[in-house]
Amino acid sequence: MLSAEYIKSVSAELGFSACGTCKAEKMNKSNSDYVKRFIAEGRNGEMDYLSRNMDMRFNPEKLVEGTKSIISVALNYYPARKMNAKEYTFSYYAYGKDYHTVVKQRLFELFNRLKKSCEGNEKELEGRAFCDTAPVSERYWAWRAGVGFIGKNTLLIIPHKGSFFFLGELFVNAEVDKYDEPLKNYCGNCTKCIDACPGNAIFEPYNLDARKCLSYLTIESRKELPAGTENKMDNCIYGCDRCQSACPHNNFATPTDVIEFAPSEELFEMKREDWDSLTEEEYRKLFKGSAVKRAKYSGLMRNINAVNKKKSK
Repeated sequence: MLSAEYIKSVSAELGFSACGTCKAEKMNKSNSDYVKRFIAEGRNGEMDYLSRNMDMRFNPEKLVEGTKSIISVALNYYPARKMNAKEYTFSYYAYGKDYHTVVKQRLFELFNRLKKSCEGNEKELEGRAFCDTAPVSERYWAWRAGVGFIGKNTLLIIPHKGSFFFLGELFVNAEVDKYDEPLKNYCGNCTKCIDACPGNAIFEPYNLDARKCLSYLTIESRKELPAGTENKMDNCIYGCDRCQSACPHNNFATPTDVIEFAPSEELFEMKREDWDSLTEEEYRKLFKGSAVKRAKYSGLMRNINAVNKKKSK
Protein backbone atom coordinates (compact mmCIF):
# COMPACT_ATOMS: atom_id res chain seq x y z
CA MET A 1 0.00 0.00 0.00
CA LEU A 2 1.26 3.44 -0.93
CA SER A 3 1.43 6.35 1.48
CA ALA A 4 -0.58 9.40 0.36
CA GLU A 5 1.68 11.63 2.43
CA TYR A 6 4.78 10.26 0.72
CA ILE A 7 3.22 10.57 -2.75
CA LYS A 8 2.44 14.25 -2.17
CA SER A 9 5.81 14.94 -0.61
CA VAL A 10 7.71 13.51 -3.59
CA SER A 11 5.41 15.20 -6.11
CA ALA A 12 6.11 18.55 -4.43
CA GLU A 13 9.87 17.87 -4.54
CA LEU A 14 9.54 17.25 -8.29
CA GLY A 15 7.88 20.62 -8.79
CA PHE A 16 4.25 19.59 -9.20
CA SER A 17 1.88 22.31 -8.00
CA ALA A 18 -0.82 19.91 -6.84
CA CYS A 19 -1.28 16.18 -6.35
CA GLY A 20 -4.15 13.96 -5.33
CA THR A 21 -5.21 10.32 -5.40
CA CYS A 22 -8.40 8.36 -5.97
CA LYS A 23 -9.56 4.79 -6.44
CA ALA A 24 -9.50 3.54 -10.02
CA GLU A 25 -13.21 3.01 -10.43
CA LYS A 26 -15.47 3.27 -13.45
CA MET A 27 -16.38 6.84 -14.40
CA ASN A 28 -19.70 7.77 -12.85
CA LYS A 29 -22.76 7.65 -15.13
CA SER A 30 -23.44 11.39 -15.26
CA ASN A 31 -19.93 12.09 -16.55
CA SER A 32 -19.81 9.17 -18.98
CA ASP A 33 -23.21 10.26 -20.32
CA TYR A 34 -21.83 13.77 -20.79
CA VAL A 35 -18.93 12.41 -22.87
CA LYS A 36 -21.29 10.28 -24.97
CA ARG A 37 -23.54 13.27 -25.60
CA PHE A 38 -20.56 15.44 -26.53
CA ILE A 39 -19.53 12.90 -29.17
CA ALA A 40 -23.07 12.14 -30.39
CA GLU A 41 -23.68 15.84 -31.04
CA GLY A 42 -20.43 16.08 -33.00
CA ARG A 43 -18.96 18.71 -30.68
CA ASN A 44 -15.55 17.04 -30.94
CA GLY A 45 -15.25 18.23 -34.56
CA GLU A 46 -12.31 16.58 -36.33
CA MET A 47 -10.94 15.13 -33.07
CA ASP A 48 -11.98 11.58 -33.92
CA TYR A 49 -9.62 10.14 -31.31
CA LEU A 50 -12.06 11.34 -28.63
CA SER A 51 -14.67 8.92 -29.92
CA ARG A 52 -12.38 5.89 -29.88
CA ASN A 53 -11.69 3.43 -27.02
CA MET A 54 -14.62 4.61 -24.94
CA ASP A 55 -14.46 1.51 -22.76
CA MET A 56 -10.91 2.47 -21.77
CA ARG A 57 -11.89 6.10 -21.17
CA PHE A 58 -14.69 5.08 -18.83
CA ASN A 59 -12.82 2.31 -17.01
CA PRO A 60 -9.13 2.67 -16.02
CA GLU A 61 -8.75 -1.07 -15.53
CA LYS A 62 -9.57 -1.55 -19.22
CA LEU A 63 -6.71 0.77 -20.18
CA VAL A 64 -4.16 -0.63 -17.71
CA GLU A 65 -5.03 -4.03 -16.34
CA GLY A 66 -4.63 -4.29 -12.60
CA THR A 67 -4.93 -0.56 -11.91
CA LYS A 68 -6.05 0.09 -8.34
CA SER A 69 -5.31 3.79 -7.89
CA ILE A 70 -4.87 6.95 -9.92
CA ILE A 71 -2.39 9.61 -8.89
CA SER A 72 -3.22 12.96 -10.50
CA VAL A 73 -0.76 15.85 -10.70
CA ALA A 74 -0.74 19.42 -12.02
CA LEU A 75 2.22 21.42 -13.34
CA ASN A 76 2.08 25.22 -13.58
CA TYR A 77 2.79 26.85 -16.96
CA TYR A 78 1.69 30.45 -16.32
CA PRO A 79 4.37 32.66 -17.88
CA ALA A 80 6.39 35.33 -16.07
CA ARG A 81 6.89 37.14 -19.34
CA LYS A 82 4.24 37.51 -22.01
CA MET A 83 4.37 38.17 -25.74
CA ASN A 84 3.68 41.71 -26.94
CA ALA A 85 -0.07 42.00 -27.53
CA LYS A 86 0.59 44.41 -30.41
CA GLU A 87 2.45 41.66 -32.25
CA TYR A 88 1.25 38.13 -32.96
CA THR A 89 0.68 36.12 -29.80
CA PHE A 90 0.31 32.50 -28.71
CA SER A 91 -1.64 30.68 -26.05
CA TYR A 92 0.51 30.57 -22.91
CA TYR A 93 0.77 26.79 -22.88
CA ALA A 94 2.76 26.85 -26.14
CA TYR A 95 5.47 29.27 -24.99
CA GLY A 96 8.04 26.65 -24.00
CA LYS A 97 8.89 23.00 -24.55
CA ASP A 98 6.28 20.37 -25.33
CA TYR A 99 4.40 19.70 -22.10
CA HIS A 100 3.85 16.03 -22.94
CA THR A 101 7.57 15.36 -22.53
CA VAL A 102 8.12 17.66 -19.54
CA VAL A 103 5.23 16.30 -17.48
CA LYS A 104 5.95 12.69 -18.35
CA GLN A 105 9.61 12.95 -17.34
CA ARG A 106 8.55 14.10 -13.88
CA LEU A 107 5.87 11.42 -13.69
CA PHE A 108 8.46 8.76 -14.51
CA GLU A 109 10.64 10.08 -11.69
CA LEU A 110 7.67 10.06 -9.31
CA PHE A 111 6.88 6.48 -10.27
CA ASN A 112 10.51 5.38 -9.83
CA ARG A 113 10.63 6.95 -6.38
CA LEU A 114 7.39 5.23 -5.40
CA LYS A 115 8.61 1.93 -6.80
CA LYS A 116 11.82 2.18 -4.79
CA SER A 117 9.82 2.85 -1.64
CA CYS A 118 7.97 -0.42 -2.23
CA GLU A 119 11.10 -2.58 -2.53
CA GLY A 120 10.79 -5.69 -0.43
CA ASN A 121 7.03 -5.84 -0.76
CA GLU A 122 5.54 -9.09 -1.96
CA LYS A 123 3.95 -7.40 -4.96
CA GLU A 124 6.12 -5.14 -7.11
CA LEU A 125 4.69 -1.73 -7.98
CA GLU A 126 3.65 -1.45 -11.62
CA GLY A 127 2.01 1.36 -13.51
CA ARG A 128 1.90 3.72 -16.47
CA ALA A 129 2.25 7.47 -16.85
CA PHE A 130 -0.08 9.58 -18.99
CA CYS A 131 -0.17 13.19 -20.12
CA ASP A 132 -2.76 13.92 -22.79
CA THR A 133 -1.60 10.91 -24.85
CA ALA A 134 -4.19 8.19 -24.20
CA PRO A 135 -7.95 7.77 -23.68
CA VAL A 136 -7.77 9.25 -20.18
CA SER A 137 -10.32 11.82 -18.98
CA GLU A 138 -7.71 13.90 -17.18
CA ARG A 139 -9.93 16.63 -15.79
CA TYR A 140 -12.38 14.07 -14.44
CA TRP A 141 -9.69 12.13 -12.60
CA ALA A 142 -8.08 15.35 -11.32
CA TRP A 143 -11.47 16.30 -9.90
CA ARG A 144 -12.01 12.84 -8.39
CA ALA A 145 -8.53 13.06 -6.84
CA GLY A 146 -9.29 16.39 -5.19
CA VAL A 147 -6.82 18.39 -7.28
CA GLY A 148 -9.42 20.91 -8.42
CA PHE A 149 -12.95 21.36 -9.70
CA ILE A 150 -14.24 21.61 -13.26
CA GLY A 151 -15.33 25.15 -14.07
CA LYS A 152 -18.04 26.49 -16.34
CA ASN A 153 -15.43 26.75 -19.12
CA THR A 154 -14.92 22.95 -18.75
CA LEU A 155 -11.33 23.44 -17.52
CA LEU A 156 -9.92 22.22 -14.22
CA ILE A 157 -9.55 25.03 -11.69
CA ILE A 158 -7.34 24.66 -8.64
CA PRO A 159 -8.57 26.82 -5.74
CA HIS A 160 -6.22 29.76 -5.00
CA LYS A 161 -4.05 28.80 -7.98
CA GLY A 162 -6.19 28.99 -11.12
CA SER A 163 -6.31 26.89 -14.28
CA PHE A 164 -3.00 27.45 -16.09
CA PHE A 165 -1.82 23.91 -15.39
CA PHE A 166 -0.91 20.80 -17.34
CA LEU A 167 -2.36 17.58 -15.94
CA GLY A 168 -0.79 14.15 -15.72
CA GLU A 169 -1.60 10.77 -14.18
CA LEU A 170 -0.02 7.63 -12.85
CA PHE A 171 -2.13 4.48 -13.03
CA VAL A 172 -0.72 2.07 -10.43
CA ASN A 173 -1.51 -1.44 -9.25
CA ALA A 174 -1.45 -0.56 -5.54
CA GLU A 175 -3.94 1.00 -3.17
CA VAL A 176 -3.26 4.24 -1.28
CA ASP A 177 -3.74 4.48 2.47
CA LYS A 178 -5.85 7.64 2.24
CA TYR A 179 -7.65 8.82 -0.88
CA ASP A 180 -8.65 12.41 -1.53
CA GLU A 181 -12.21 13.63 -1.88
CA PRO A 182 -13.57 15.52 -4.91
CA LEU A 183 -13.80 19.28 -4.43
CA LYS A 184 -17.05 21.19 -4.59
CA ASN A 185 -17.55 23.72 -7.37
CA TYR A 186 -16.60 27.34 -6.66
CA CYS A 187 -17.89 29.03 -9.82
CA GLY A 188 -20.99 30.36 -8.11
CA ASN A 189 -23.02 32.75 -10.28
CA CYS A 190 -19.98 33.92 -12.25
CA THR A 191 -20.24 33.76 -16.06
CA LYS A 192 -17.11 35.74 -16.99
CA CYS A 193 -15.58 32.84 -18.95
CA ILE A 194 -18.76 32.42 -20.97
CA ASP A 195 -19.01 36.15 -21.65
CA ALA A 196 -15.34 36.32 -22.72
CA CYS A 197 -15.44 33.47 -25.24
CA PRO A 198 -15.10 35.11 -28.67
CA GLY A 199 -16.67 32.19 -30.54
CA ASN A 200 -19.53 31.50 -28.10
CA ALA A 201 -18.08 28.00 -27.80
CA ILE A 202 -19.21 27.77 -24.16
CA PHE A 203 -22.87 27.74 -25.16
CA GLU A 204 -24.02 27.07 -21.61
CA PRO A 205 -22.25 26.49 -18.27
CA TYR A 206 -20.04 23.37 -18.35
CA ASN A 207 -20.81 22.71 -22.02
CA LEU A 208 -18.38 23.41 -24.84
CA ASP A 209 -18.69 23.06 -28.61
CA ALA A 210 -15.11 22.59 -29.83
CA ARG A 211 -16.14 23.48 -33.37
CA LYS A 212 -16.56 27.11 -32.26
CA CYS A 213 -13.51 27.24 -29.99
CA LEU A 214 -10.53 29.23 -31.29
CA SER A 215 -8.09 26.81 -29.68
CA TYR A 216 -9.63 23.96 -31.63
CA LEU A 217 -9.93 25.92 -34.87
CA THR A 218 -6.35 27.25 -34.84
CA ILE A 219 -4.64 24.09 -33.55
CA GLU A 220 -6.60 20.89 -34.06
CA SER A 221 -8.59 21.63 -37.20
CA ARG A 222 -6.92 21.04 -40.56
CA LYS A 223 -9.66 22.80 -42.52
CA GLU A 224 -9.88 26.40 -43.63
CA LEU A 225 -11.02 28.67 -40.82
CA PRO A 226 -14.76 29.41 -40.89
CA ALA A 227 -15.68 32.78 -42.37
CA GLY A 228 -15.39 35.56 -39.82
CA THR A 229 -12.97 33.70 -37.53
CA GLU A 230 -10.31 36.35 -38.19
CA ASN A 231 -12.53 38.91 -36.47
CA LYS A 232 -12.45 36.87 -33.26
CA MET A 233 -8.73 36.01 -33.13
CA ASP A 234 -7.35 39.44 -32.24
CA ASN A 235 -3.57 38.93 -32.73
CA CYS A 236 -3.46 35.35 -31.38
CA ILE A 237 -2.27 32.97 -34.10
CA TYR A 238 -2.15 29.82 -31.97
CA GLY A 239 -4.82 28.92 -29.45
CA CYS A 240 -6.86 31.16 -27.16
CA ASP A 241 -6.68 31.95 -23.43
CA ARG A 242 -9.60 34.33 -23.08
CA CYS A 243 -11.92 32.14 -21.02
CA GLN A 244 -9.02 31.53 -18.63
CA SER A 245 -7.84 35.14 -18.52
CA ALA A 246 -11.37 36.25 -17.63
CA CYS A 247 -11.69 33.73 -14.79
CA PRO A 248 -11.39 35.37 -11.33
CA HIS A 249 -9.65 32.26 -10.00
CA ASN A 250 -6.69 33.10 -12.25
CA ASN A 251 -6.10 36.28 -10.26
CA PHE A 252 -4.16 33.87 -8.06
CA ALA A 253 -1.97 32.63 -10.94
CA THR A 254 1.76 32.87 -10.24
CA PRO A 255 4.62 32.49 -12.75
CA THR A 256 5.95 28.98 -13.26
CA ASP A 257 9.46 28.09 -12.17
CA VAL A 258 9.64 25.20 -14.65
CA ILE A 259 12.61 26.16 -16.81
CA GLU A 260 11.40 24.11 -19.77
CA PHE A 261 8.28 26.28 -20.04
CA ALA A 262 10.23 29.53 -20.36
CA PRO A 263 9.95 30.95 -23.90
CA SER A 264 13.07 31.22 -26.03
CA GLU A 265 14.56 34.60 -26.83
CA GLU A 266 14.12 33.74 -30.51
CA LEU A 267 10.34 33.55 -29.99
CA PHE A 268 10.19 36.93 -28.26
CA GLU A 269 12.42 38.56 -30.86
CA MET A 270 10.06 37.63 -33.72
CA LYS A 271 8.38 40.63 -35.33
CA ARG A 272 5.24 40.66 -37.43
CA GLU A 273 7.23 40.77 -40.67
CA ASP A 274 9.28 37.76 -39.49
CA TRP A 275 6.13 35.74 -38.96
CA ASP A 276 4.64 36.80 -42.27
CA SER A 277 7.71 35.57 -44.15
CA LEU A 278 8.36 32.50 -41.98
CA THR A 279 9.69 29.55 -43.99
CA GLU A 280 9.03 25.93 -43.14
CA GLU A 281 12.70 25.45 -42.27
CA GLU A 282 12.61 28.43 -39.89
CA TYR A 283 9.39 27.08 -38.40
CA ARG A 284 11.01 23.71 -37.66
CA LYS A 285 14.00 25.36 -36.03
CA LEU A 286 11.97 27.82 -33.96
CA PHE A 287 9.54 25.20 -32.67
CA LYS A 288 11.79 22.18 -32.27
CA GLY A 289 10.50 20.25 -29.25
CA SER A 290 7.46 22.55 -28.99
CA ALA A 291 3.74 21.80 -28.80
CA VAL A 292 3.25 24.31 -31.63
CA LYS A 293 4.20 21.51 -34.02
CA ARG A 294 0.66 20.24 -33.39
CA ALA A 295 -0.76 22.83 -35.80
CA LYS A 296 1.87 22.11 -38.46
CA TYR A 297 3.49 24.82 -40.57
CA SER A 298 0.52 25.02 -42.91
CA GLY A 299 -1.87 25.53 -40.00
CA LEU A 300 0.21 28.28 -38.43
CA MET A 301 0.51 30.16 -41.73
CA ARG A 302 -3.23 29.75 -42.26
CA ASN A 303 -3.77 31.46 -38.91
CA ILE A 304 -1.30 34.24 -39.70
CA ASN A 305 -2.98 34.88 -43.03
CA ALA A 306 -6.36 35.07 -41.31
CA VAL A 307 -5.20 37.78 -38.89
CA ASN A 308 -3.63 39.65 -41.79
CA LYS A 309 -6.89 39.39 -43.68
CA LYS A 310 -8.62 41.22 -40.84
CA LYS A 311 -5.90 43.88 -40.74
CA SER A 312 -6.24 44.56 -44.46
CA LYS A 313 -10.00 45.13 -44.32
